[in-house]
Amino acid sequence: MNSHPYDPLTPDTVIDAVESTGRLSDARLLALNSYENRVYQVGIEDGQPLIAKFYRPERWSLAQIEEEHSFSLELQDADISVVAPMVDDKGCSLHEYQGFLFALFVRRGGYPPELDNLENLLVLGRTLGRIHSVGKASRFEHRQRICVQRMLADNREFLLQEFIPAELRPAYETLTADLLKAVLDTYTPAAEDEIRVHGDCHVGNILWRDDVAHFVDLDDCAMAPAMQDLWMFLNGERHDREIQLSELIEGYSEFCDFDPRQLRWVEPLRTLRLINYAAWVARRWEDPAFPRSFTWFNTERYWAEHILELREQLATLQEEPLRLL
Repeated sequence: MNSHPYDPLTPDTVIDAVESTGRLSDARLLALNSYENRVYQVGIEDGQPLIAKFYRPERWSLAQIEEEHSFSLELQDADISVVAPMVDDKGCSLHEYQGFLFALFVRRGGYPPELDNLENLLVLGRTLGRIHSVGKASRFEHRQRICVQRMLADNREFLLQEFIPAELRPAYETLTADLLKAVLDTYTPAAEDEIRVHGDCHVGNILWRDDVAHFVDLDDCAMAPAMQDLWMFLNGERHDREIQLSELIEGYSEFCDFDPRQLRWVEPLRTLRLINYAAWVARRWEDPAFPRSFTWFNTERYWAEHILELREQLATLQEEPLRLL
């Protein structure tokens, strides 16, 4: 059986790691839903449970993780509701134990926001406007960019070589070549369009409570256009999406300027995510957690349906951009 980098991360190791920061655990341990990293709720003697996040080995460099933490703490200092890592008396937010890098977080309750409520979209827009106003203040030096080469071109080649069934390979190769051209023709951000963003901004990474959106998990924060943090809240028919987008931008514009040029980047960004998601699962297929959680993945039916979804996406790329109403 192949070993996996997380094999040594036993329950005892998790508790020992948390206790290495000077805390005493009551040995209550709950694994939370996370695929890329390993995240646990750890009980603390005479205190509230904490959340311990163990970073996947060799995914991010130390400098990349430190930039994530620095951005989270910068947002927190600006009184924006993000769940930032806890900082110890020495000013450290990142810890190491037996080769694992980990961070501790205060436990925060909440539930995903209801996007059919336009007032919620207005609040989300305002919060993202505040986040991006901070994001514009400086740049990441080590974090990734949301870019066509990495997310579409490189992933396309990887999937063609390793995963696409032989009988579907010609269709996938031709279709993704057309998608690549369509995205390159439309998605043309300049350096000044790219700011520090959350990067993985969907309802699963927001805890809604008392009409406040608490943003969590900046693990994928990146340099990207503002639209990267906005488009994933859009769903339904075209008119519905235009109403949703208009509410988001109304709130956003109270704190940060929005460039209408970015309206045409919604579908290119969606295209990048569709292909990147399939490649992400494929690249993690040796991790035992992935076959258990994605039982439908890497079957002929999955790839056939994925190709159909990409065909529909190619057609959508040919449509006029969404409008602000």
